[in-house]
Amino acid sequence: MQDFKSSKLPAILFFNVNGSGMGHLNRCLAYARQMRGRARPVFFSLASAIEMIEEMGFEADYFVSHFWSTNTSFHWNSELTFRFGLMLERIQPRVVVFDGTWPFQGFLAACKAYGAAALVWSNRGLLKENVARTTVDEKLFDLIIQPGELGATKSALLLEGGSKRVIVPPVCLLEPEELLEREPARKALNLPEQGRFALFSLGPGNLKDVSGIGHGLIRLFTAAGFQVVWARAPISMRDVELPPGVKPVSVYPLARYLRAFDVFVGATGYNSCCEVVQSGIPALLVPNDKLADDQVRRAQMVAELIPAVVSPCETDAQRSGAVASLLGKLADIPAEKPEIQMNGAALAAEEILALLSVRER
Repeated sequence: MQDFKSSKLPAILFFNVNGSGMGHLNRCLAYARQMRGRARPVFFSLASAIEMIEEMGFEADYFVSHFWSTNTSFHWNSELTFRFGLMLERIQPRVVVFDGTWPFQGFLAACKAYGAAALVWSNRGLLKENVARTTVDEKLFDLIIQPGELGATKSALLLEGGSKRVIVPPVCLLEPEELLEREPARKALNLPEQGRFALFSLGPGNLKDVSGIGHGLIRLFTAAGFQVVWARAPISMRDVELPPGVKPVSVYPLARYLRAFDVFVGATGYNSCCEVVQSGIPALLVPNDKLADDQVRRAQMVAELIPAVVSPCETDAQRSGAVASLLGKLADIPAEKPEIQMNGAALAAEEILALLSVRER
């Protein structure tokens, strides 16, 4: 932590939006962790999980997301311009990194007034074909980073005006050696060494009620001899009422403990899919059709790499079929794990750090 606080290190200011899950914050933390000792990452977060940022050794300030604000869009952006402008003047960053689908007008106005920092836009792709694309002037940014989906490799393209777009392999918060193996992971979660455990991580439920799907799947896995553990998301606005015997856990990052479990049952956001492939545990993947990203396609990518079943699990028949299919896969798990590049965080961090020499106040 001392390195991050040092005024001798150049400041890089991360602005992460508040999505349906922890994805935007997770990616910014992944980039920041790769900069240890070389920069001073500071966070301006629209996600309320400030304690998670601070526990990782970074400074952070919170600003309420427009989703939870009672202000009009105009007034929210006006306040954002003022608040983020104060942050820029206090931190005096050499680089500002925005992670979100669309850069807010208040953010852009504050950066324009400050005028000294190189701007980076971290923008995950894989949107559904029928989702409206918002036009953004890419020339406003010195660097655009696209966190790649499973199987992506690094590529770069120079854009008109001198900026650059870089696609990197999947971005994971933790390095492979930071993932706990089965025995220490169970010990850390106070789980017995023996027995079969299923981890449920169906998302915070802020945009979609997952209680019906969750309860139906809990009954099926319990009947199959699994002890169910339910992961409560740090930014969840409402907790699912759990049946007796289901153990709730709230840990971050969850990826560190995935190998404690025999199966993963969860949503198919970017982070979850990357992390379940990184850990290698079999999975039942439940795409959320209410989001802009193509979660079905992403889940199918996972199923090409590890033992996984993809199902909406909306009906009893869908849930029964999905669980039966996954249990069938457990009997024949490949001994070798797929070779796939997952060092996107390190490669993105190097691209961001390279901008430190571009702009000086």
